Amino acid sequence: MSPAFSRFILTKILGWSTTAPGISEKHVVILGVPHTSIWDFLIGYLYYRSYGGKMKTMIKKEAFFWPFSWILRSLGGFPVDRSNSTSLLVSLIREMNNSETFHLVICPEGTRKAVHKWKTGYHTIARQTDSPVYMGYFDWEKKRVGIAGRFELTENAREDTDRLQAEYERMHLPAKFPENYTTK
Repeated sequence: MSPAFSRFILTKILGWSTTAPGISEKHVVILGVPHTSIWDFLIGYLYYRSYGGKMKTMIKKEAFFWPFSWILRSLGGFPVDRSNSTSLLVSLIREMNNSETFHLVICPEGTRKAVHKWKTGYHTIARQTDSPVYMGYFDWEKKRVGIAGRFELTENAREDTDRLQAEYERMHLPAKFPENYTTK
């Protein structure tokens, strides 16, 4: 899908406003928050394509069945087996390191349901691939999508993730399904 057509669908048909991603690095980890609906994926895809970007995102392997598997792959999705998180991280890190360009969009919540402690896999991936982390967001009330800025990591994944949750809490982002999102 061309950037112009993606922007037309996102802004004119769906009524969303955007801010340019402002990402120049070849390898990045972009967080997508809040994540409460499959619609977040569609909005995120249209957003990123509207600026000419090509994103990659992990989707549970169970979603890859005919006829949807080829659609999900063409949109940048790749199947993951969530039962073995160590193997998943190792193979993802290897793929990122072996790719010329890799913009990984990941949801630190790890699910579309409300969770109190976000996962730290994004941190491991970013540190192991020497990739910066950017704070992507969805505001379903005002229909805004964009990148809030770069998030600097330390060596402590749990502290960074707690700090990240606090940053998103200050942003007051209404989710598609508010009952499924919490930053506390």
